[in-house]
Amino acid sequence: MAHINLLPWREEQRQEQTRQFITITILSLLLTGALVFLVHMTLDNQIQHQKYRNKLLQDEISRLDAALEQIKGLEETKAQLLARMEVIQSLQQQRPQIVHLFDDFVRTVPEGIYLTEITQNGNELIIKGVAESNGRVSAYMRNIDASEWMSTPKLKVIETRKGTLRSSDFTLITSQSSPDKNKDNNEGDDK
Repeated sequence: MAHINLLPWREEQRQEQTRQFITITILSLLLTGALVFLVHMTLDNQIQHQKYRNKLLQDEISRLDAALEQIKGLEETKAQLLARMEVIQSLQQQRPQIVHLFDDFVRTVPEGIYLTEITQNGNELIIKGVAESNGRVSAYMRNIDASEWMSTPKLKVIETRKGTLRSSDFTLITSQSSPDKNKDNNEGDDK
């Protein structure tokens, strides 16, 4: 017998179109899902790569920070060593000065003056003594001014004692100097 299709052909066409639409939609969704997955994997891969690079940079920064701390420590040590070297050098330069200074004390003190106390504070010298007269203190100040190892004498106190002998207690303040500094100062004045 002949096979007769009693279903309307339009109904079959609609069903075919519906199947095609569903198939295309499913394929589109699968393709979209695959694209989203690929984009997600690509971005995730880039994020992981950037995190790796950031970690490398952080590690390098940490290493450089440690090196900077070490350099700062070395600079502090260098500054301390330089300061010690300067102190040692100044002590080496001052070593013969004290001998010259004591020699100058002997040479500059005129007759009639007796020194009772000498105090040094840095380069400043405080000299206390007893003089037979005020003129002898003036002579002593002139001698100090002419000295190579002492300079700028200033009379701080002079008190006249009354008793059997007339004498004066005096206090002088002067600066310790050296002939090298005096020559440098004189050369600077000549210019």
